[in-house]
Amino acid sequence: MGPLYPQELINPEYNLLIGFFIGIGFGFILEAAGFTNTRKLAGVFYGYDATVIKVFFTAAITALIGLFILHNMGVIDVTLTFYPKTFWIPTLIGGAIMGLGFIIGGFCPGTSLSAAATGKIDAWAFISGVLIGIFGFIFTYDSLWEALRKTGKLGKVDIAQWLGIKEGLFIFLLVIVTVVAFVVFQKWQNSWTNKMDASDLDDLGL
Repeated sequence: MGPLYPQELINPEYNLLIGFFIGIGFGFILEAAGFTNTRKLAGVFYGYDATVIKVFFTAAITALIGLFILHNMGVIDVTLTFYPKTFWIPTLIGGAIMGLGFIIGGFCPGTSLSAAATGKIDAWAFISGVLIGIFGFIFTYDSLWEALRKTGKLGKVDIAQWLGIKEGLFIFLLVIVTVVAFVVFQKWQNSWTNKMDASDLDDLGL
């Protein structure tokens, strides 16, 4: 939030309060969209619900285009935003582990917190597993994971820089990929739901 609001406009101490209210609103939207339902979230992996893909890709594209426009208008300086250096090997491994946890548990970390706020026991169990994994990683980092963590170093680079193309071109290509993904996943969903009877669809909330 810092690059958007100079200190003379908003005191830095208020950033946490603003973030708190944004978090509440985000959680409310997740619940309203049905993203605290494990069946809906896991449905993207089984092919019967493409909602997660549509929402996540739409959010990413909207943020990407918005930041690109605001940066070129001089409203925000993207170079001041933080993102860590890229280590592609542990990133792929971590992504695979998270994806597996997503399939098994039916939540991602954010949706599990929203679901827990509604009193869902399975969400609390999922959060417990996340905390066990976090602390397990922390206490075994030096002995088990430090060497792996530093493999595949690419430096502080984004995908457009890695591909050697302009940010505008990358955004355009990503929009095309997103539209194609929407069509493919929707057809996949339709093929699965056509095989299900009405009772199965009711159980899945579709």
